[in-house]
Amino acid sequence: MAKEKSRLGTEPVYDARTLGKPRMLILGLQHMFAMFGATVLVPIIVSGSYGLPLSVQTTLFFAGIGTLFFHLCTKLQVPAFLGSSFAYLGGFMAIGQLESGPYAAMTGEEKLPYALGGIVVAGLLYLILALLFKVVGPQRVMRFFPPIVTGPMIILIGLSLAGTAVSNASTCWPLALLAIAVIVVANIWGKGMVKIIPILLGVVIPYIVALCLGMVDFAQVGEVSPVGLPPFVLAKFDVTAILVMAPIAIAAMMEHIGDMSAISATCGKNFIAAPGLHRTLLGDGIATALAGLFGGPANTTYGENTGVLALSRVYDPRVVRLAALYAVILSFSPKFAAVISSIPTAIIGGVSFILYGMISAVGVRNVVENRVDLTQSRNLIVAAVMFVCGLGFSGGITFTVGGATITLTALAIAALAGVILNAILPGKDYTFGADAASDASADLGRY
Repeated sequence: MAKEKSRLGTEPVYDARTLGKPRMLILGLQHMFAMFGATVLVPIIVSGSYGLPLSVQTTLFFAGIGTLFFHLCTKLQVPAFLGSSFAYLGGFMAIGQLESGPYAAMTGEEKLPYALGGIVVAGLLYLILALLFKVVGPQRVMRFFPPIVTGPMIILIGLSLAGTAVSNASTCWPLALLAIAVIVVANIWGKGMVKIIPILLGVVIPYIVALCLGMVDFAQVGEVSPVGLPPFVLAKFDVTAILVMAPIAIAAMMEHIGDMSAISATCGKNFIAAPGLHRTLLGDGIATALAGLFGGPANTTYGENTGVLALSRVYDPRVVRLAALYAVILSFSPKFAAVISSIPTAIIGGVSFILYGMISAVGVRNVVENRVDLTQSRNLIVAAVMFVCGLGFSGGITFTVGGATITLTALAIAALAGVILNAILPGKDYTFGADAASDASADLGRY
């Protein structure tokens, strides 16, 4: 027993079977709790704030299935969990607010399949990127997506969502402020597992308070059965929705690279070299495209689970796959999903207050840690044009091509402007891979 304790507490464990099945099962639960709060928060925000009925059940199902596909693509070597990506929240909001062309007469339920189609295409861009990484190498590809482009892009995603956070929080400021306080305390002063799950605690503790005050409506919970299939939704494809979602893949791609760098550093293995960044991108892309095709949000590798790896020092991917199985099992309970959906809007607003601001802060960190030289006119111009495009074109640009009405949202315009300006202006000063720590800075999933 003393030997086992020492192994679990101080020595890294690469084969969790040596700890016995009971401990493996518990470690899997720990990974599930780490990802749970953030993963279910995405469908709650999308359905509650943007009017697109994204399902908690379907989200959990594809988080688990996507993680298992990722592990297959990476030769069962990388201990990563794929949960819901926050990077695409801006895209969901933009599609929910579209009132031009065919979208003017659509309900949220009718718009959702088109948003999902955009996610499918974003996932397929990962596959193209993975092929390019394999054929020409990451340095040549990443020169088109330096921090001066990805940083402002991430900042704009957070800023575009800020109004929603305030609106939701204003439905009951005391609950919202409690959620904010819990997240701050857990994140700054928490120890061990508490520090890993601030978002989950920021939802659970205010929810318990709301229950005690009679502020939770359980009407929907009583109407659904304990067991049932997730409500799958088949994606539909439209140029406007694709142009909304696809550019966000630029920020999500940097998030992926950041997570791979963090997991490699935590486990003491270079997963970017073996099994290779092309394989991890392939796994992430397949998981995202598959989720979008049948009703789930985009997936991304989760920094919270990297925190659990560092906490437990158990680096065996088997325990992460157990967490994936737990997520799939939970996805078959409509009653459980109804309980999650009963969370008061103010709590979501309070959590979003921190979350959306943190997304923008990560963008700032991406610029700072990569030492982007803002004394250079080219860099200032790229950032300036992106900010004005992202914040100025609040309604986007609508035009007609071949009889089809196409809308470019503010985020899409900003992304296109940044990539094009960076490509044509002289004086590039960034080399991908020169500083692994800096490349890891665009991680939206870590708190």
